[in-house]
Amino acid sequence: MDDQNKNLILAIALSSLVLLGWMYFFPPPEVTPAPEAVATETAPADGTASSPSAVAAEAVTSQTSEEASASDAPRISIESDRITGSISLQGGRIDDLALKDYRITNDAPEIVQFLSPVGQQGAYYALYGWAPGSGLGAEDVPGANTLWTAPAGAELTPDSPVTLSWDNGKGLTFNRTIAVDEDYMFAITQSVTNASGASVSLAPYGTLARHGEPADMKNFFILHEGVVGMADGELAELDYSDVADFDVDPRDGSRSEVKQVADNGWIGFTDHYWMSTLIPAPGQAFRSSVKYDERRDIYQTDVVLPTMTLAAGETSEVTTQLFSGAKEWATIRAYEKGGIAGFLDSIDWGWFFFLTKPIFAVLHWLNALIGNMGWAIIALTVLIKIIVFPLAYKSYASMAKMKELQPEMEKLKERAGDDRQKQQKEIMELYKREKVNPAAGCLPILIQIPIFFSLYKVIFVTLELRHAPFFGPFQDLSAPDPTSIMNFFGLLPFEGPAPESIMALVFIGILPLLLGISMWLQQKLNPAPTDPTQQMIFAWMPWVFMFMLGGFASGLVVYWIANNTITFTQQYLIMRSHGYKPDVFGNIKASVKRKPKTDQK
Repeated sequence: MDDQNKNLILAIALSSLVLLGWMYFFPPPEVTPAPEAVATETAPADGTASSPSAVAAEAVTSQTSEEASASDAPRISIESDRITGSISLQGGRIDDLALKDYRITNDAPEIVQFLSPVGQQGAYYALYGWAPGSGLGAEDVPGANTLWTAPAGAELTPDSPVTLSWDNGKGLTFNRTIAVDEDYMFAITQSVTNASGASVSLAPYGTLARHGEPADMKNFFILHEGVVGMADGELAELDYSDVADFDVDPRDGSRSEVKQVADNGWIGFTDHYWMSTLIPAPGQAFRSSVKYDERRDIYQTDVVLPTMTLAAGETSEVTTQLFSGAKEWATIRAYEKGGIAGFLDSIDWGWFFFLTKPIFAVLHWLNALIGNMGWAIIALTVLIKIIVFPLAYKSYASMAKMKELQPEMEKLKERAGDDRQKQQKEIMELYKREKVNPAAGCLPILIQIPIFFSLYKVIFVTLELRHAPFFGPFQDLSAPDPTSIMNFFGLLPFEGPAPESIMALVFIGILPLLLGISMWLQQKLNPAPTDPTQQMIFAWMPWVFMFMLGGFASGLVVYWIANNTITFTQQYLIMRSHGYKPDVFGNIKASVKRKPKTDQK
């Protein structure tokens, strides 16, 4: 591999990492949600082909009256080993949910509050109801302000579902039974009994409403935050800005997009680590919609099931599910195996999903086996190096062979003089005669780039790396190195710079320092290039990477250090086995030796 090709590959790799570092350190500014004016919930338009005569209606309420009644409405508590919260009997909303297993920060006792009721900043909740069809008006079906009744002392636990009831006074009785499992899945069974003496038509629906964008959005290009859904095997990921650009629906004035799903699907909102999703039964046709009411700054996803026509005396019911909780790989995978098609794709695996999915599956298995995510990352690095070892062996063997041919190549260049065409021709004939592939040296770099990006995606996106400890000061592998050279890595009696400050990029921690040293040592397996420009670039590269990657997740830096260490060992041993002994200490001595000044004439 000639110097020009080698420089091109290195330039591409370095440019990609510089772009990645720039986007990490200088992400787009966070958008502050606009103040809420009027809060509404809109019953979704009927989405079935089976009963086109059914008419959708709206349940609209002013913010003042709604917030006052919401704060006074009775509640049913939710309690399990993993979640805590309550259900408001006004509208029967699931609007208060906290995750017991997750704290807001690593050193704070407060747990993550996920769902929140109307009247609080960033209200976020699930609402269920019936869209009226022929023979019914909006007042005849339960809506956002309907006050449900429940048995005295009712509490929702994995062992005790709760049933809410409401009678419209005109012969229709509505029941809603809510159950929850040991994790984050709710089952909502809606039933209606028709004792009115006449047939009626109505369509059950579920809604997720979110007032404004999340306050803690990352706004980072590598992570999807917003609407996520699956429709008949097709995954959809929509940013909040995408939803705000939808065409206006003249029926209710919101910006919306509607999709008919034939067999399987789900839709909801995803955050960095948490998600709420509406899930109809497998095989159930439904209509999904995504809406944005820009006047009230409310985002909404709806699932509307086919319209039901009930004759006098009939009862009908339908069950859907609501996932609301942490995006744990094992939990979501279990739900997918239980029948929710494509549910694991709710985790943002990215374009390199064919790498990120298996990489994380192996990392999860290693973490369960070892019991420490830091050592699991190192073990994963070893496995990756074993898998790509045949290619690496060919590459390093070819590089060793080229080192042996270096004297002969210098003679060819001298004989060819300024005739570069003749020089290249004779060098290629030498490669062919000695059975050397000059492109083989590119393989380690070409292999490393997609693996690096895939692991970076895994560490940044997956919940299992959040607050995952390694040892000592490294108690969150998804966060940058907390140590600092300013206080000599914690040995001096004062704090280092705050991780989010610009000083933290200068006074780096011990992991970035080890990364720079490992890259520098890896370079010393070979003599420095004779060209002064190349020599300068190579000399600065380890230290540029050290500062550039210093603010990345410490788990990624651990991987990079382990990878460099293994690569150094492999390359040294393979070169030795082919008769070329790398003079590491000699190359180090040559790199620090002061060059003599030349006389000026």
